[in-house]
Amino acid sequence: MSTDITMSARARAHLNATDLHLARGGRPVLAGVDLTVSAGDRLGVVGENGRGKTTLLQVLAGTLTPDTGTVRRAGTIGVADQEMPVDDDRTVGDLIDLELAQVRAVLHAFETATVALAEQRRGAEDDYADALAAAESIDAWDADRRVDVSLAALDAVTDRARPLAGLSVGQRYRIRLACLLGSRYDLLLLDEPTNHLDAAGLEHLTARLREHPGGVVLVSHDRALLADVATAVLDLDPTRDGRPRVYGGGYAGYREGSRAERERWESEYRDQQEERRRLAQDLSAAQNRLSTGWRPEKGTGKHTRATRAPALVRAVHRRQEDLEAHVLDVPQPPLRFQPPKLGAPAGATLLRADDVTVPGRLTEPRSVLLRAGDRLLVTGPNGCGKSTLLSVLAGTLHPGTGDVQRKRGVRIGWLTQEPPPPSRQRAFEVYATAAAAGDRVGLSQLGLLPAGATHQPVSELSLGQRRRLDLAVLLAARPHVLLLDEPTNHLSMTLVEELTQALADTGAAVVLATHDRQLLRDTAAWPRLQL
Repeated sequence: MSTDITMSARARAHLNATDLHLARGGRPVLAGVDLTVSAGDRLGVVGENGRGKTTLLQVLAGTLTPDTGTVRRAGTIGVADQEMPVDDDRTVGDLIDLELAQVRAVLHAFETATVALAEQRRGAEDDYADALAAAESIDAWDADRRVDVSLAALDAVTDRARPLAGLSVGQRYRIRLACLLGSRYDLLLLDEPTNHLDAAGLEHLTARLREHPGGVVLVSHDRALLADVATAVLDLDPTRDGRPRVYGGGYAGYREGSRAERERWESEYRDQQEERRRLAQDLSAAQNRLSTGWRPEKGTGKHTRATRAPALVRAVHRRQEDLEAHVLDVPQPPLRFQPPKLGAPAGATLLRADDVTVPGRLTEPRSVLLRAGDRLLVTGPNGCGKSTLLSVLAGTLHPGTGDVQRKRGVRIGWLTQEPPPPSRQRAFEVYATAAAAGDRVGLSQLGLLPAGATHQPVSELSLGQRRRLDLAVLLAARPHVLLLDEPTNHLSMTLVEELTQALADTGAAVVLATHDRQLLRDTAAWPRLQL
C-alpha cells in the first residue's frame, strides 16, 4: 500500500508557469513564458547570455516574483544556483545537513510515528502509513550514502569538517549538486550544472538526471548534456512574435524545430521586404508618369490632357497609401553565419611538424602533417599540451626539440582559447586592419555581429561578441590552415552548430582542440592525436 502511495505522490509533482512577464530597469527580461514540467519531464532551457534563463529559475523556485503571470508548484523543489556565496563559518557537513533537512525531517517524523504505533496511540496506524510513504518516496534511509557517492563521483570535498569559506566556488557548487542528486527532491532546478565538472562528473550527472523519477528544469549551454538528458527544450531567444518556444522531442527536436522556425521567419521577412520594394517601385513609376503625363502625343487635344492628369494623381496617391499601409510586422531575423570560402593548393604540404617538444609543457615528441582539406582532432586532459602544440604550429612558440616547416606563402589562422585583452578600437576597425591585405569580405557579410556592435569599442563588447569578432578576424585573412583552440567557448549554440557545419565544408586544413563533448561527437570521424 505504501509503495502505491509513494508512486502516486511523486506522479502528482509538477511545475506550471503561465504567461510570465518580468522587466528589470525598464528592459523586458521574460516575456510570455509558458511551461509545464511533470514527473519524468526534463526541460532544457537555452538562450543567449542575458535572455533571462537564471531569472526564470528564480521565478520558478519562488525567490523572485514576476511582474505578471502565475507559477503553480506541487512537490518538493531543490535548486542549484550557479554561485553559492559563503560568509560564515559553516562546514561541508553543515551544508549537507541543510540540503538534507527535508530528509532529516521525514526520518524524524517516521521515528515519531513508529513510537506512537508501538504505544498503540489513537490514529497511530494512519500516521505511521503516511510517514512510511513519505520516507519511501525519497528513500530517506539511503540519502546520506547517495550523497557520499555523488560527492566522490563529482570530485567534491568529502571531509564534512572542512570550512566552506576555504573552498572555491566550483568546490562548493559540486557539494550542493551532490546533495541535490542524493536528496530525491520531486523537482530539480539546475543552473549550468556542468560548469565545474570533469568528464567523470559529467557522466555521473548525466546518469543521475536520466534516472531521476521527478521533474527537472535544466539551464545549460552543454549540447551533449541536453542531447543526453532533455525531453523538451524551452528556447528564450527572440522569435518572430517575441514569445519563447517550447520544442518537444528532446534536443534533436529543438534543433529541427528551431531551424524550421528560423527559416519560416527569414522567408516571411524576405517576402515582406520584397513586397515593400515592389510597392516603392510602383509608386516611383506612377510619379514618373505623373511628371511626364502633361505632354500627350502631338495632336492630342486639351480635353485628353485634362482627363489624364487627375487619374495619374489618383494613381500616385493610391500607391503612396499602399506603401504606407504596408508596415513590416515581421522583425528582422537573427544573424546567420556566412563564412567565406577558404581553400589551399591541392596536394601540397602546408605545414609539417616533426617530433616537436616544449620543455615542461609538451614532453612527448609529437608530429603533424597537414595538406589542403586535412582534418586533425587534438584531444587529452587539461595540462597535456594541446594549446602548446597549437602555439608551436602557429609559429608563436619555438619548440625545444624537433622541427616545424611551413609552405612559403601559406596563411595560418589561430583562434586562441580566450579573447585577447580588449582595445579601445571599434570592432570594424580591428576587422579592417586584419582584412586589409587579403581578399576582403565585409564584417557585416559574415553574420557574426549586429550592425550596432560593429561600431562599438571592443572593450564594450560582451565576451561572446568579442569571441565572434576574433572569429571574424581569423577569417578575414583567408587562412589556408585553421588552428582552433576550444572554438566553442562563449559562443551561442546556434553559432556553434553553424561553425561545426562550416568546418565540415571548408577546403582549408583544420586542427581542432576541444573538450566540447557534442563537438567531439560531431567530429568523431576525424583523425585524432591523443596527447
